Amino acid sequence: MKRFAAIAAIASLACAAPGQAAEPALPVGQCINMGNSFEISRTYAGPAKAIDAADFARIKAAGFDTVRVPVRWSDKTGDAPGFAIDPAWLARVTVAVDQALAAGLNVILNDHHFDALDADPAGNRAKLAAIWRQVATHFADRPTGQLWFEIENEPHEKLTNANLVETFAPALAAIRQTNPGRPVIIGGENWSGIDSLATLELPDDPNVHPTFHYYEPFDFTHQGASWAGDPPPAIGRVYGTEADAARLAADVAKLDAYIARTGKVPFMGETGAYDAHIPLADRIRYHSAVRQAFAPSGIGICAWAYTNTFPFYDQKEGRWLPGILETFGAGGGN
Repeated sequence: MKRFAAIAAIASLACAAPGQAAEPALPVGQCINMGNSFEISRTYAGPAKAIDAADFARIKAAGFDTVRVPVRWSDKTGDAPGFAIDPAWLARVTVAVDQALAAGLNVILNDHHFDALDADPAGNRAKLAAIWRQVATHFADRPTGQLWFEIENEPHEKLTNANLVETFAPALAAIRQTNPGRPVIIGGENWSGIDSLATLELPDDPNVHPTFHYYEPFDFTHQGASWAGDPPPAIGRVYGTEADAARLAADVAKLDAYIARTGKVPFMGETGAYDAHIPLADRIRYHSAVRQAFAPSGIGICAWAYTNTFPFYDQKEGRWLPGILETFGAGGGN
């Protein structure tokens, strides 16, 4: 079994220069998601991961440039037509955003797990717009160069590339009322997987940036994950075969094709491997391969996640997992 060397060699062949000059990429750089803190539902039985200023200082010291803050706004609102966001919830999110900004980090603030939108895009786009009208107004005075809005995480089900621009148009218009130049991020259909880039079209707005997520091969990254199917992918899948290398090279080529087609450079908003059934050494091997393969395209990469499910930082031990920071070119702090 040929592992990382084969992956790197084949992937480098696929990373040809784009066919046209690309627009400047959003400067995401090295990025990590603040998972399981603000995107949990009202009915979630477990505790949210508490985060504070010390977490953001630690992330910055470790060499990260950006944090992505997933927020489930949709079940923290009142009724139509205003869909007023719970003030206490907005205040909690604001504290975290401001702590991250104060630490010198860029912040990607999104709308996460708006399940009704995926099931009925037309019926819920007014609520999405109302959410973003409030969020955008509230954060309008934060630095445009540091705080960026992602309209919706991982469109899927009935929210497809065919109706994406139409569905997001009211939300984008609401943002632009108070934030005319702030970067806004959009990902495509089927959970924003790499294949969504083939048909992803964006609104005619110079400050809209594309994103995609990368959990391939899924049977490796989500093995044993109860939420990933019935039955979930089988436990025991290892990473680093020649087939894995070929898959990674082909996926890099899909990214390069998108850049050549559109002139826009996406960033990888999520990538990771489930820690419950994957040894740390295999997770390190996977992250290293993905980063080495995609880095020549100039994209930022956001790890999932800081402390939950696919963790980089061990809260119980109070330390970064040994060797994992280096997979992102980080590693400066404890």
